[in-house]
Amino acid sequence: MAATIRDVARLAGVSASTVSRALSLPGMVNAGTRARVAAAVEQLGYEPNRAARGLITGRTGTIGLVVPDLANPFFAGLAKGVQARARRHDVAVFVADTDEDPAAEAGLVRALSKQVDGVVLCSPRATDAELAAIAQDTTVVLVNRAAEGLPGINYDNEDGMRQAVAHLVALGHRRIAWVGGPASSWSTQHRGAGLRNATEALGAQLAPVGNFAPTYEGGMAAADQVVATGATAVVAYNDLVAIGLLARLDSRGLSVPADLSVVGVDDIAMSRMARPALTTVRLPKQEAGRLAVQLLLAMLEDPEAALRPHGDLHGELIVRDSTGPAPQPAKGVRA
Repeated sequence: MAATIRDVARLAGVSASTVSRALSLPGMVNAGTRARVAAAVEQLGYEPNRAARGLITGRTGTIGLVVPDLANPFFAGLAKGVQARARRHDVAVFVADTDEDPAAEAGLVRALSKQVDGVVLCSPRATDAELAAIAQDTTVVLVNRAAEGLPGINYDNEDGMRQAVAHLVALGHRRIAWVGGPASSWSTQHRGAGLRNATEALGAQLAPVGNFAPTYEGGMAAADQVVATGATAVVAYNDLVAIGLLARLDSRGLSVPADLSVVGVDDIAMSRMARPALTTVRLPKQEAGRLAVQLLLAMLEDPEAALRPHGDLHGELIVRDSTGPAPQPAKGVRA
């Protein structure tokens, strides 16, 4: 007969719940106990059964992942990090896509909460009050969003924007356009604030052109307004928007970076394949996913884990071909 978790517990001299914790959350069990459990598992050839473990622990062995748009490669990269860390702890992941609809977030989380132990909620568009209500239904960890009283894994958007502006100012750009994403996006608000602070500190002007869908089509739609600002450089909400900008600028006969420099955010794979290759602020997507799962699993063992400080993740400016020296004004024309 196949060995059971109780057989492993008896051989290791611990409780069945300790065996379960050693297998699913090894960081919560001391090294000596882990070693005894591992030896018993190997000796008995034990293979954990998620359903049986759930009867002992009261857990489903699954978590939820809710993202605004799985078609956006940023969230696909983050999902890979979530999946990798969850697999390491023998936890399954259910994925739900809100299709950029803030009204769908609460309903999806509530539906998932009946089937999972907790939810990783990425870049939610809901208000703080709505998120607080969602967190009453299940354990929630936010990614790329700060909300009062809720734990999260965030990016230092201000530092990323400072790097982008410092790069452009060093190239001679003094008027920089900003293409924001959805108005309800926390990233839009914080990247915009970071750009305002950086341009003011470095002696440049910021020319916001409004809020656009965080997609290739959104970038296409924003391009004409960017050109109308007279800016010599533009920072886009994300790489998809930036790649849409490149396409529309090319169709207008404008050269990047000779006529206009373009910077994105995220460093998705397509940013390297764009023509010209896109300068972008690289965000550690998979690391954010891994840390979110680690925090969620720790909170399931100890709710006070949410109170421990976690520093923000930092972006890194990746300079490619879409940025260059600011164009010089024609002779006889004052800059």
